Amino acid sequence: MIRTRRSLLAASAAIGTLLSLTACGGGSDSAGSSGSAGGTYTFWDPYPQFDASSAWGKRVAECGTKAGVTVKRTAYDTTDLGNKALLAAQQGNAPDVMMVDNPVVSTLVEAGILNKTSDLGLDTSSIQKNIIGAGTLDGSAYGVPIGANTLALYYNKKVLSDAGVDAASIKDWSSLTAALKKVKAAGKKGITFSAINTEEGSFQFLPWFWGAGGDLTQLDSGQGVAALTLWKQWVDAGYAPKDVLQNTQTTSWQEFATGDYAFGENGTWQLGNADKAGFEYGVINIPAQKGGSAPVPTGGEFVTVPVQKDTGRYDVSKKIVTCLTSAANLLASDTTLTYVAPTSAVQTQQVAQNPELKPWVSAVAAARGRTSGGLGTKYPTISQQMWTAVQSALSGGKSPESALKTAQSAAEKGSS
Repeated sequence: MIRTRRSLLAASAAIGTLLSLTACGGGSDSAGSSGSAGGTYTFWDPYPQFDASSAWGKRVAECGTKAGVTVKRTAYDTTDLGNKALLAAQQGNAPDVMMVDNPVVSTLVEAGILNKTSDLGLDTSSIQKNIIGAGTLDGSAYGVPIGANTLALYYNKKVLSDAGVDAASIKDWSSLTAALKKVKAAGKKGITFSAINTEEGSFQFLPWFWGAGGDLTQLDSGQGVAALTLWKQWVDAGYAPKDVLQNTQTTSWQEFATGDYAFGENGTWQLGNADKAGFEYGVINIPAQKGGSAPVPTGGEFVTVPVQKDTGRYDVSKKIVTCLTSAANLLASDTTLTYVAPTSAVQTQQVAQNPELKPWVSAVAAARGRTSGGLGTKYPTISQQMWTAVQSALSGGKSPESALKTAQSAAEKGSS
């Protein structure tokens, strides 16, 4: 059941906070109601970069054809999609199928907009638990992940070689910092990342926060302070540029692509650009403080089925979702979107086709959902305080300890 207008408006505010901090039009056509053959089904996604003639546009249309209907696809920027979904729910014309960024799922669920996958008969048993976890609340999944992307460290082979650094020697924070020191001494630049005051900044800080053993319910723990202290030390020593405070993930990538930096923290989605950068590169997992791979946040979308007044439409919607996410079709869908598949079987196929994806598959296996662990709709408030603390500490306004103490206090008030 759709909840009250007040609940929807509250959820809309939460989504606005989350998305403006970050990382369609339409509605159900009356034709084809009650799941009858033919008719038009609406499909919203956050990929305006793909038009109808793109591989992705064709895949969506194909899935409609296989289900015996026409799919009317509309693409919005990620920032707009969640709020449009809430507005459509208020007006009773939500799309039949909708792809949303994984942190938004919990907010839409709280507003009563999404169906459980179990109620629709969608099978998610083969999906890795850490990936499905980003869209799971109280033990129930509310969508099927199309795939996942995440973060790792790209490195410039020549810059490291000239500085006498072997990428294989980087196992923990100490060895990474030692490498940055050598790179700077050799006249090059160390590492670039995004510490901007949006969700992108939190997204990039999380591997270091989690890699120290930090917990999002306690931002000012000793582990959290250690992670923020690491970043501040890098900026203060000149191992990372001061403009990380303004860097988006895109502008951070552009810095790495100049060829002057040893490392760039970025995502799977930059692989195509990496191949065009004009220098040899490699990829390693982000190291945890004391060694091993740090947990990284899962990015990527869930294919969801919004609540409809006409429940007879769900049968066709289920066919469309299955067409995009079934084991037989995931390889094509994820290749099109440059995602790591959410199942180990398809990941194996991806690596066989493209060995460059091997470190990314490993990173996704260690990844965590930002709203997992029961955080749900509390995450946007916590994230905002996290990136505010990062900005405060790196700019020199407060010490890491003081910045995170303020952040924790504000997060507790905002989540209460």
